[in-house]
Amino acid sequence: MNIRRAEEKDIAAVQRLLTQVVNLHHAGRPDLFGNATKYSAEELRELFRDDSRPVFVAADETDETMGYIFCALQQNDARHFTPHKTLYIDDLCIDERMRGQRIGQALYEHARAFALREGCHNITLHVWALNADAEAFYRHLGMETQYTSLEEVLS
Repeated sequence: MNIRRAEEKDIAAVQRLLTQVVNLHHAGRPDLFGNATKYSAEELRELFRDDSRPVFVAADETDETMGYIFCALQQNDARHFTPHKTLYIDDLCIDERMRGQRIGQALYEHARAFALREGCHNITLHVWALNADAEAFYRHLGMETQYTSLEEVLS
């Protein structure tokens, strides 16, 4: 397995994986998630060039994309916080045909090493309550709850 920055040649595969993500979220919370993917091909093309929002892909020996991790470097300088740099994981997806092979763990470890090189204080992400498997995966990697977000659905 090779983990590298996403390139233009990965757009179709990443869009296929984004479809898997939106389908999972739409099935769990159709009141919040439609059936459109998060990014268009043009948005991915721009994102793949943005050093402040790196996207890494895991590719097999034939260079087939097996999964991705979308990251964003964030600088927190809010007055009520100690200034610090964070690596925010915006999205992580492993092709549903390839799960259970530690690809997600490898992508996370790659992003973690990147965060350390960039001088980040922490790594953060959000997990929807509908995705208990993802929460268990991140806890297995050593992540802990930072805060809880609650809602009351009104309509």
